[in-house]
Amino acid sequence: MGGEKTAVRQATAAARDDDLEALAAFVLRYPRLAVLSGAGISTASGIPDYRDDRGDWKRRPPMQHQVFMASHAARQRYWARALVGFRTLQDARPNAAHAAVARLEALGLVSGVITQNVDGLHQRAGSRRVVDLHGRADMVRCMSCGARRMRHDLHAELAARNPRWLESGARAGPDGDADLEADFSGFRVPDCTRCGEGIYKPDVVFFGDSVPRDTVAAAFALQAESAALLVVGSSLMVFSGFRFAREAAQVGQPIACLNLGRTRADDLYTLKVKAPAEALSALCDKLEGDSLRGLNRRPA
Repeated sequence: MGGEKTAVRQATAAARDDDLEALAAFVLRYPRLAVLSGAGISTASGIPDYRDDRGDWKRRPPMQHQVFMASHAARQRYWARALVGFRTLQDARPNAAHAAVARLEALGLVSGVITQNVDGLHQRAGSRRVVDLHGRADMVRCMSCGARRMRHDLHAELAARNPRWLESGARAGPDGDADLEADFSGFRVPDCTRCGEGIYKPDVVFFGDSVPRDTVAAAFALQAESAALLVVGSSLMVFSGFRFAREAAQVGQPIACLNLGRTRADDLYTLKVKAPAEALSALCDKLEGDSLRGLNRRPA
């Protein structure tokens, strides 16, 4: 708890007072925001992100859908690394930024969240309307028969089949990956327990795959119902997220951004605040404090 409070204080210090004032004014001018969140909102929960402050890859790009489906060796590598790295994602807890988004929704200032993350932390923080643009990492799906399975159940089977891999001390990567390089040829990957031959894949959108149409439609519907768009912790380098900023610009919907580094939509924003996502906590405190002071000034 003390560490999270320290992180919030540091985030508040990183966001200058005039920046917070400008962001608060934006939120109050355009209540019912659609929040578009990315990996930067979950880094304080211990989940690494993919890109640096210039929007460039920090590490090897993630698994491609076509490679995963076509190559047994690629699947062995993926699931071996996931067996090690997914524990970080599974054990992660919502941080102050997730809590702040839920608070803004409770205050009637946020209409919902479109998240590019697969960690489920917005829901666990209390956000009620969340579109998981890229799916949820806590489920797996058979690519032949469509059967779904809880990921922790599959990981228990993977651990039983491959016990020595649990001893790896590899560093966790984004979205349940791990920085592990080894001979993966002996790693045993089970087929679907229902159809007996299908390939298990996390129920998420891999790079090179397409976001389901109904998910895209739900996200655009949320955005259309909102007065403005607030981008939090995303470089928007991937088109599946950038499309919402582009749509907002095309229809004249104001966009604010809270992000530490460069983004693909920097020339589209009405307002950009360079600060960590946890600065949202200070924004909530300010908005709630101003509201209370306004009530106290009203005549009895």
